[in-house]
Amino acid sequence: MKARDNPFSSDRVLRIRYRLRDVSWEQLMRRMAAMNYRGALVGPQGSGKTTLLEDLEPALVARGFQTSWLRLNQSMQRLSSAAWREFFAAIEKNDIILLDGAEQLNWLAWLRFKLNSRKAAGLVITVHKPGRLPTVLECCTDPDLLQEIVGALAPVSACHTAELFHRHQGNLRNALRELYDSYAAR
Repeated sequence: MKARDNPFSSDRVLRIRYRLRDVSWEQLMRRMAAMNYRGALVGPQGSGKTTLLEDLEPALVARGFQTSWLRLNQSMQRLSSAAWREFFAAIEKNDIILLDGAEQLNWLAWLRFKLNSRKAAGLVITVHKPGRLPTVLECCTDPDLLQEIVGALAPVSACHTAELFHRHQGNLRNALRELYDSYAAR
């Protein structure tokens, strides 16, 4: 099977957006406003934190904010001092900083980051465990969510997706990668 024909190709998976459970977008935005747009999206790897952060951006822009992104991960855990200075020099009082991967910063770097972000209108981070900022939303997954996402991409039995969910300990990203590999091998 060609990559472009794989129903679990990254371009197709990336079109699947975050599905809020137990809260509406309006409730989430009211919660964010009550927290002065400073809070954390918390959850394990593969639970949708990055997707939710991306989906928050247009809602923040619609409320008159600008956004400034910073993405950290295991391959890019830190920026140079010059890059940090450049990032914060560009921040304006109407900006909300969107930091994906706050757990990559050690505590000292985190404290510096938090201090430097005070001039921004807000700071929304993704992090695996609570504690860096008050939790805005805890991202979690379940077998039904995986089945819903998989069903939107290709027919796979609910029994198979439940097994897949448990094998990957709830990490939807890894479960979808396995499905990609399985379809690619056909």
